[in-house]
Amino acid sequence: MEDIGIVNKVAQSGIVTIDLEDIIPEREEAHIDIKEQLFQGLILKEKDFRAWVKENDWSAYADKDVALYCSADAVVPTWGYMLISSALRDATANVFFTPPENLNAMVVERALVDLDPSDYEDKRVVIKGCGDREISNHAYVVLTSKLVPFAKSVMFGEPCSTVPVYKKRK
Repeated sequence: MEDIGIVNKVAQSGIVTIDLEDIIPEREEAHIDIKEQLFQGLILKEKDFRAWVKENDWSAYADKDVALYCSADAVVPTWGYMLISSALRDATANVFFTPPENLNAMVVERALVDLDPSDYEDKRVVIKGCGDREISNHAYVVLTSKLVPFAKSVMFGEPCSTVPVYKKRK
């Protein structure tokens, strides 16, 4: 009897694995609610606001994803958010105009924007489903939406144990 050794059928299958942990950076987040800077909780006074922006220590936001928002029901002029964004330029480039609960979705979308789905044209793709970090469902949905028009099939899990998500019709 001839000994052919162990054959790795997963490696021979042509399956491409995408690990979202490799695409979405590990990160810290911070939130800036300008509600406390409003005069009587209603309006932004330019002189006072500019002084606050100038005096604030923005280094606390270094290398963090920052959600910039106002939780008060107030009309805040656009330039107010722009001033904070410009003040943060030396600390971080990752400033998002969003309430904190939407920050993760915006970070995911920014991270996935550079993924070229045509690289997966007619390929069998497994989106890795477990890892060391918690990845939001939003990331999986966005990635799947990008891949479906191109991939031959999309699966979830590990190459040795997958859940079929999509298969291109012949």
